Amino acid sequence: MPSQFFGLNIGASALSAFQTSVNTAANNVANVQTKGYTRQTANLSATDPIRVYTRYGSVGTGVEVTSVTQERNLYYDEKYWQSNSSRGFFEQKLYYVDQVQTIFRDDEQSQKGFSSIFSQMFKDLDTLKTQGEVKAVRNQFIHQAQSLCTYFNALSKSLTEIQEDTNEEIKASVDNINSIAEKISVLNKQINNIEVRGGHANELRDQRANLIDELSGIADVETKEFEVTNSNGQNLGGTNYRVYINGQTLVDGNDYRTLKCTSSKYLNNQMDAEGMYAITWEDTGMEFNAKGASANGSLKALFMIRDGNNNENMKGTVSDADLSSITIKIPDTKVNELSLANKGRIMVNNKFYYYDGWTAKVGENGVNSVTFKLAPESQMADQAEVDRVKGDGQSNYLTTGSSMDAMGIPYYQNQINEFLRNFTQAFNDIEKQGVTLDGDKMGAFFVGISPTGNTFGADAWDAKVQAAKKDGWTTDIELSSDGDSYYQFTATTLAVNSKSLKDPNYFATSTQITQGEAKYDTVEDLLKLQKDVRMFRGDSAETFLETLISDVTVDVNKTTTSSNNYSNLSTAIATQRTSVSGVDEDEEAMNLIKFQNAYNLASKVISVMSEMYDKLINETGVV
Repeated sequence: MPSQFFGLNIGASALSAFQTSVNTAANNVANVQTKGYTRQTANLSATDPIRVYTRYGSVGTGVEVTSVTQERNLYYDEKYWQSNSSRGFFEQKLYYVDQVQTIFRDDEQSQKGFSSIFSQMFKDLDTLKTQGEVKAVRNQFIHQAQSLCTYFNALSKSLTEIQEDTNEEIKASVDNINSIAEKISVLNKQINNIEVRGGHANELRDQRANLIDELSGIADVETKEFEVTNSNGQNLGGTNYRVYINGQTLVDGNDYRTLKCTSSKYLNNQMDAEGMYAITWEDTGMEFNAKGASANGSLKALFMIRDGNNNENMKGTVSDADLSSITIKIPDTKVNELSLANKGRIMVNNKFYYYDGWTAKVGENGVNSVTFKLAPESQMADQAEVDRVKGDGQSNYLTTGSSMDAMGIPYYQNQINEFLRNFTQAFNDIEKQGVTLDGDKMGAFFVGISPTGNTFGADAWDAKVQAAKKDGWTTDIELSSDGDSYYQFTATTLAVNSKSLKDPNYFATSTQITQGEAKYDTVEDLLKLQKDVRMFRGDSAETFLETLISDVTVDVNKTTTSSNNYSNLSTAIATQRTSVSGVDEDEEAMNLIKFQNAYNLASKVISVMSEMYDKLINETGVV
């Protein structure tokens, strides 16, 4: 039987429950502008009834707050993380492709670019037809040609700086991922400490969700949370929360994994800056998949800008191998299209090897095989490994460097180099047939100057090619990574021969000198290189920059469109998510009034019960 004062207990339970409800609504209102805050709800439930020995059997005992929980929808969270990863990817990519487009800008009013320098160089060259013996005119042309070289030197340097910037940002992103992983693991432990005792760690869950939101902008994120049970399947009260990035485990409950950036002296492409980072898992040493098909987020965009070569890295089948070298056959490739690094990385049978030099066999139609000299640390252990690498000499596939289907810095550097090699080779070939104003045989006008100061004029290479042509290309000729050839001509190394810069007479305008006066047949042939000769991707030299700008413009437009689309999609999903988990000021105002009225009614119950007990105690039996 309930006591005579049982009604006070019921009223008190109502006061407590509605006080908690008011406090929860007040907390929601207080956090209406808090980033990542999830609306909370006080869940009310009738308390267990008690048995009474009357016809109606049992009576209610009041109300209690069973829990204060979040109003959150995992479906919208997952959709937001997916769209935020794509948004992070395209926004990061757009940031850098915009910079590339700015570098290629050719506006005479704002900055002097390729078109104006190239056009002026040929105007000065045309002047030599009538004033070829005038040193001042010769100097004007030679220094304008050097201005063209300086333009390409600066262009390459600017592209390299972007590559270095993305490389440093990759490291910063990895540091941020590691920091987030550690914070999530700590929060997992704190959340379980509270919830294993029956509570709900709402604020801590909000902090964890905010970290996942941040992480989703860097990489593709997936989470799984499941109850922890004993061997009998009984729930122990806690949960195990796992976080995956790009399909790989980052956090598992209280444990987390860290990523490590390691710089390498080996390059993926000829023009890569030194010290490019590779990302590996610190616990296993395995490479982290930051740029695969399943990857996403700003980190993948950074790799695409830094390493994107439009899948134009060299690929071939292994034809021969020994303990210290691997030889591959490739479809005929023009020498001027080569982008192999002097020291780089190759992969055969899913295993990486490093090389510190290479030689190529060149036939009439181009490079047909390449032999890689393995670095000491990559040389094969025994003949069994050699046999595995070699296979049957036709089936094992080898790839060089990194293959990325994107137009990043390596792609644009390689395109520039291909044009420069084609143009300078054609220019030098004509010049080498002429004589200087002093009547001496002319050498290479454009040269490549290595960082160590070595000058390459491709004279040895030209001699090999001429001998092979004379012999009918009956045997292949050899090209090496450190030999004198047009492979050494890059946007970084390009310069005008120092002899011409010091002595303007050292430039051929004619194939012969007659009666001390210069003829201009060589100049006429050189002038054709501006418009009349196919020089780059089936078009003339003067349209080189237009062709390259069309590539970057298309990329910028596509990236801008995708960035806007995913930005709008993320905003729409965020709005839907907020409609479920966000604080609605009008709704909370109504809740405050509703719970206030309920609290007032509970107070009225206490007041009524008090009057009844006063009547019972103080007035019953009084005469």
